[in-house]
Amino acid sequence: MNKVVKSATEALQGVKDEMTLMLGGFGLCGIPENSITELVKLNVSGLTCISNNAGVDDFGLGLLLQKKQIKKMISSYVGENAEFERQMLNGELEVDLIPQGSLAARCYAGGAGIPAFFTPAGYGTEVAEGKEVREFDGKPHILEHALSADFAIVKAWKGDRHGNLIYKGTARNFNPVMAMAGKITVAEVEILVEPGELDPNAIHTPGIFVQRIFQGSNYEKRIEQLTTTPKEA
Repeated sequence: MNKVVKSATEALQGVKDEMTLMLGGFGLCGIPENSITELVKLNVSGLTCISNNAGVDDFGLGLLLQKKQIKKMISSYVGENAEFERQMLNGELEVDLIPQGSLAARCYAGGAGIPAFFTPAGYGTEVAEGKEVREFDGKPHILEHALSADFAIVKAWKGDRHGNLIYKGTARNFNPVMAMAGKITVAEVEILVEPGELDPNAIHTPGIFVQRIFQGSNYEKRIEQLTTTPKEA
């Protein structure tokens, strides 16, 4: 039951070229910073990355984009990354843009064993092209298939040696559903505790979904768009 590994290097053993990875987080909040740094060092290429966003030019998944390690992005928001835009417009990067709710639902479906579902989101747009359409209660819905990955890499606030995880704030948006959908789920945590120290009622991801866990370090926790109120004169 002890799923602790010593480092991101050990946690990501088995990651290879051409794999599909899920990476949790929302914007730059709750992203697996240590694991992304290790992926850069591993120099794996041809990756398909499923993530809500693509980081920024010099942080998050932007670091992988700089080295052209990603061949395809499956995301819902990518507006803060100029390198992403350049590669997409030049045909260097394949992109599948998905409505944010549909992305979360497709990740959840992958973890819950639901192969596909119908949703009204995206009907009448490019998102619906080539997809089956059915009508429910007089409203058209498109068929969306579940998403899964070779590795799901998530970041939590606290975790124990059994892999139980607690997220904080905005980090709960995509990390929990992605943690369910990986063949191997790697969790990096800020605080690693012994079994029994976490309140069972507060656990967001049960350890059954997690295969490897390690305590991360040196988190920058950058703010994507800093907005402040000017000081009064």
